[in-house]
Amino acid sequence: MAGDGATAALARVSDGGRTWSGAVGVRDVKRGGQPSPSGHFRIGSVTKTFVATVVLQLVDEGKVRLDDPVDRHLPGLVPGGERITVRQLLNHTSHLYDYMSEPGYSTNRWRGDARFRSFQPRELLEVAFAKKLPDDGRWHYSNTNYVVLGLLVEKLTGRAYGEEVARRVLRPLGLRHTVVPGDRAGVPSPHAKGYEPMPDLVDATRMNPSLDWAAGEMISTTADLERFMSALLNGRLTSAASLRAMRTTVETGAGFGYGLGLQAYTLPCGTVWGHSGELIGYQTFAFRADSGKALTMSINPSTRNPSTQEIMGIAVKVFCGTAG
Repeated sequence: MAGDGATAALARVSDGGRTWSGAVGVRDVKRGGQPSPSGHFRIGSVTKTFVATVVLQLVDEGKVRLDDPVDRHLPGLVPGGERITVRQLLNHTSHLYDYMSEPGYSTNRWRGDARFRSFQPRELLEVAFAKKLPDDGRWHYSNTNYVVLGLLVEKLTGRAYGEEVARRVLRPLGLRHTVVPGDRAGVPSPHAKGYEPMPDLVDATRMNPSLDWAAGEMISTTADLERFMSALLNGRLTSAASLRAMRTTVETGAGFGYGLGLQAYTLPCGTVWGHSGELIGYQTFAFRADSGKALTMSINPSTRNPSTQEIMGIAVKVFCGTAG
């Protein structure tokens, strides 16, 4: 807050039976107001962990295998789909171009009135498949992968991917404050507003998140995200084999290892698992150590985004007991 990295921030830390939660900043930069520690926020790419969980449940049910080519279930949808596997979609090794790299197709940037436009998943794939990544053999994070996975869930279940997330994860875990918004532009109350510097801060809270769809549209709270990550990493949502597969990471060169919808961050005192997310006005970090200690944060950036060093400094202090 002091360094203009946030207008508001929420945090929740749990360790065994002890939990602390807090909030700083303002709910609205014009009207003020204290943000609620239990407030809602857009979780961005943490949505991917929910989608990956559903896909691994379908693997457990024998409806799909991780090494199945995409074409086996979605014939003709993905260029080169006979060579791209479900596993490669989940861990971003498919080498599919990220449609959010195109101007006007990223919810991390201000889009004016276009932010209320509704998108269909196949529209996003048309944008993605019009370009190819260079054949560099490197790991490439691509939101396109999870749009394809959302369509895979729908093909295998006959239901909307959001309905499957709710049926398989949200309702069984009692995550009453987590939603898949679809075309709804608002964020449930209470919430702190999200802003974008233009250069003055512009209210970016309301937007149609269908541009993210299964790659990042969901909304949650710190308590719900902590419960979800704990249930997943404790083995309550998938088989032991599927959880091992989710925790099997590839090298990314991005400061973390990437599994199947899970990121692994190496701290001085060990590894924490979870996922980060960004959607204009909101940044989310959901981390958990195998000891059971958990840190969940939502940050509403101000005139700049918090640095990786600042975020990981908080994580090190929580998990390792020191800021160094």
